[in-house]
Amino acid sequence: MIACLFSGGKDSTLALHKAASQGYRTELLITMRPENDASYMFHKPNIDSTALQAQAMEIDQVLVDTKGEKEKELADLEKAFADSKVDVLITGAVASNYQRRRIQAICDRLGIKHVAPLWGIEPMEELRELALHYDVIITHVAAEGLDGSFLGAHINDAIVERLLSANRRSGISLIFEGGEAESFVLDAPMFRKRIVITKSHVEMHGSTGTYVIDEASLVGK
Repeated sequence: MIACLFSGGKDSTLALHKAASQGYRTELLITMRPENDASYMFHKPNIDSTALQAQAMEIDQVLVDTKGEKEKELADLEKAFADSKVDVLITGAVASNYQRRRIQAICDRLGIKHVAPLWGIEPMEELRELALHYDVIITHVAAEGLDGSFLGAHINDAIVERLLSANRRSGISLIFEGGEAESFVLDAPMFRKRIVITKSHVEMHGSTGTYVIDEASLVGK
């Protein structure tokens, strides 16, 4: 079974596409659904909306609940891989050794081949590819230099320039490797349909904010 650890964000979606170009066609999306907003391993904003992405790509998906407690959440992840009989795992790991090493340790124990097509990618290379070929919105901000005006914004050339400015001022990771922001993909090359958001709202708690998808649907491309 070729599976992708899928959050619905830019990295896991781009990794899935790049893996396909390398001959790894994803058969299953494994999406962890943490209770904890501050999970060290897993993405939480709009996680239930990943079901639309799975439908858009016509790939089966399993949603796995976890409390999202540091280190303990790894046992839930390992069980998910074992239950799904994963042989090859695709992840969107880019530069975080914290996540990559823990996932690799699980893969080693279970005899799974870990494929991380984005590992070490140059940040601007990733952002340019997303702006050109994908429709991605920013759904969470939690860093100096990223305010509420970024929420719901599409990653296009203008937003990339704003991210570069924030990087120069505050040193944030351009691709959010420090948890500065989260994203959600509305359209991508492998999507048979695109996602249209029909209802949403923004929640701000001090300098931290989330763009919440309340209602969305699939439409033809």
